[in-house]
Amino acid sequence: MAPLADLYQVSMAYGHWRAGRHRAPAAAELFFRRPPFRGSFALGAGLAEGLRGLRAFRFSAADVAYLRSVLPSTIDDAFFDYLATLDASEVTVTAIPEGSVVFARVPFLQVKGPLLVVQLLETTLLCLINYASLVATNAARFRLLAGPDMKLIEMGLRRAQGPDGALSASKYSYIGGFDCTSNILAGKLYGIPVRGTIAHSFIMSFRCLEEVQPRELPPRAGGDPVDLADLAVSWLQRVCDLLQTPPSKANQGELAAFVSYAVTFPCDFQGLLDTYCVRRSGLPNFCAVALALHQLGYQAIGVRLDSGDLARQSKEIRGVFQACGAHFQVPWFGTIPIAVSNDISEQSLEQFRREGSEINMIGIGTNLVTCPLQPSLGCVYKLVEVNGSPCLKLTEDEEKMTIPGMKAIYRLYDAAGHPFMDLMALEEEPSPSAGQELGIRVLGRLQETTKVIPTTVEPLHRTYFRDGQVCEPLPSLPEVRTHAQMSLNLLSPAHRRLHEPQPYPV
Repeated sequence: MAPLADLYQVSMAYGHWRAGRHRAPAAAELFFRRPPFRGSFALGAGLAEGLRGLRAFRFSAADVAYLRSVLPSTIDDAFFDYLATLDASEVTVTAIPEGSVVFARVPFLQVKGPLLVVQLLETTLLCLINYASLVATNAARFRLLAGPDMKLIEMGLRRAQGPDGALSASKYSYIGGFDCTSNILAGKLYGIPVRGTIAHSFIMSFRCLEEVQPRELPPRAGGDPVDLADLAVSWLQRVCDLLQTPPSKANQGELAAFVSYAVTFPCDFQGLLDTYCVRRSGLPNFCAVALALHQLGYQAIGVRLDSGDLARQSKEIRGVFQACGAHFQVPWFGTIPIAVSNDISEQSLEQFRREGSEINMIGIGTNLVTCPLQPSLGCVYKLVEVNGSPCLKLTEDEEKMTIPGMKAIYRLYDAAGHPFMDLMALEEEPSPSAGQELGIRVLGRLQETTKVIPTTVEPLHRTYFRDGQVCEPLPSLPEVRTHAQMSLNLLSPAHRRLHEPQPYPV
């Protein structure tokens, strides 16, 4: 894992080693300066990957040989011998639990250890946490907009920034609140539920019912196989009569594709309705095949739309399903789930909510995995202490000034159970307690002292890594996902809202 670093980290390491200060005790903090997406919060993610990186931290012989080839020839050979002995056995990491809501300037994690090693870990930890937290936060925003009952599927594999970005997107969008992914490798590696049925190409590949092979399906309760294509044709006439649309307008290739898929997956039949015309072809063809399946004891699982006015079409489709269910006395038909896709964005979800819809499941790809509203979270990793002395970066850009010293982090809650402030104190200061009046200075208003009385005080950081090993049991991915939703639900509506939220004080 050690080569996952920028070259200047190794150059600085040599400078520390040459000066004999490489083993000086040091501490660094990883945090972001501004909340992403113009909101008030981020979801901290990537901690488990970061800890795995620490456990694997070392320079192999091949790594050392490569560094010899790219660093100046004047570097002392003994430095390379020293690199070959390095590991993270003297490093301690404290962090906020993965999936927690994190606010600007509050350290997500703190790293203590020998100065040289602490410095070398900077890029590794930033790489593993920056994008993870960004995409988890993006997913959480989609979940908040969609509401708790909407099914959300991540389907960004083909649009992600390479396979590593795609796998990270699947994993961390699941933490952020998505229910499943289309990415089968992510499903295999991480145990995320996978979903997927058919695309337009499958439907377009059929021209007529004669191409359907096999076409017979036995009833679910047993008995002689039935020609599903013939049964669907008879149902198509009845459906078209009800909908007052000519059967001749229903595309025969589309009907064949639906029949073929239904014969292959009779218990998992889902129709993609917009290859040709939803109202005159996709919808009647789907209803015909779904009712044919019902006659044989099977139940279709849903439909999907991938173009057009999705909210309006979903309401029209729901009306047709309810009409068919009532007319043909099939009660479940009116509740068939409706899924949508097609470059879904935050604005799309806001439109669905504003206009009302009958959508039950949403597939989101590009606008989830590429985070176009904010391509980077901008986490930074800054030294705060060396040899027991606080470190402070002074700069004309006030935002880039660091807060010196090793800190304890607390979250303060009000009587309603909402967090109202995160408090940073020096490690040696006494811990605050519930009901105690605290004199605090809010970042951005450091000239003012404010008094607050928390109802509950929660220490945020736990020690996760010590003596080269992970020392705190790490939760499973579903447990992190559940914790993330609980963290979001604790926020007050003013801090949780996505547009112009009330700033959260630190």
